[in-house]
Amino acid sequence: MKSDRFKGYFFAILATISFSNVYIFSKAAMNEIHIIQFGFFWYAFGALLNTVWTAYRGYLANIPKLKWPQARILILLGILEILTNSTFFLSIHIIPDPSVTSFLGNLYPVFLTLGAVVLLKERFTFIESTGVLLAFAGAFIISYNGGSNLSDMFIPGTMIVLVNAILAAATSIVVKVNVKKLSPELITLNHNLWLLVYSTILMFATAKSFVVPTSSLVNMAIGSFLGPFMGILTIYYSFQYIEASRSSIVQSLKGIVVLVGAWLYFQTLPLPHQLWGGLLTVAGVLVMTLAQANILRLGKRD
Repeated sequence: MKSDRFKGYFFAILATISFSNVYIFSKAAMNEIHIIQFGFFWYAFGALLNTVWTAYRGYLANIPKLKWPQARILILLGILEILTNSTFFLSIHIIPDPSVTSFLGNLYPVFLTLGAVVLLKERFTFIESTGVLLAFAGAFIISYNGGSNLSDMFIPGTMIVLVNAILAAATSIVVKVNVKKLSPELITLNHNLWLLVYSTILMFATAKSFVVPTSSLVNMAIGSFLGPFMGILTIYYSFQYIEASRSSIVQSLKGIVVLVGAWLYFQTLPLPHQLWGGLLTVAGVLVMTLAQANILRLGKRD
């Protein structure tokens, strides 16, 4: 239905704006405090917001009614979320310019598509294959450091972004398959609670202080509202109404939004070759996802 399509794209746009700001506010907070401290407060804010929202929506009462197959999915997602978010914020911490991290993050929809091909037995068209190659070429241009050895060929953090993209794609496939069995509210709450428990354990294990600058708290409060709460929630809402590939069309523009935000907030810009490479990844993802959505077509599917 057209109304469902509209809702799906509306939620995808909200998710894109929200996730774009996560790069900015998380980077600002991690410039002031340790990444472990950041994780604790970030997910504490996110868990609080999601608990209140889930209670308001009336889904907390469903938790005791969960059956083992549903609980098993939540456990699997929790483990994947810990791995995915750890690599995500580690890459933001390591790579100086958040827009570079965001452009490299365009590999996520590529791996999401490749995962659908492998697991769901979908097939590529020629246009989709071209989009994948463009995205990989753009990622190579962004991360290439000029070295001759593999250890110094790419900028620090590249491999972490690559691992994160694969993990994020795996998580999205699990969510997409099971989003009808579990509400987006419960999936999002599960996401934040697992990460809060994990971050709390790290805080005590490493004896980090719970006292942090007020400015970092403000950045984390804003960022956690936009990311762990609104961003995760709206992307899962979009999956209820449109295909993940169509949602990715909108999300692929995230790098451009982050580019503008990073310039306004940090007064930083990528190097010229990184900018061109980043735009190439955006073009590749757009070509690929527009083809998947049957907006770009060239002959029949393979």
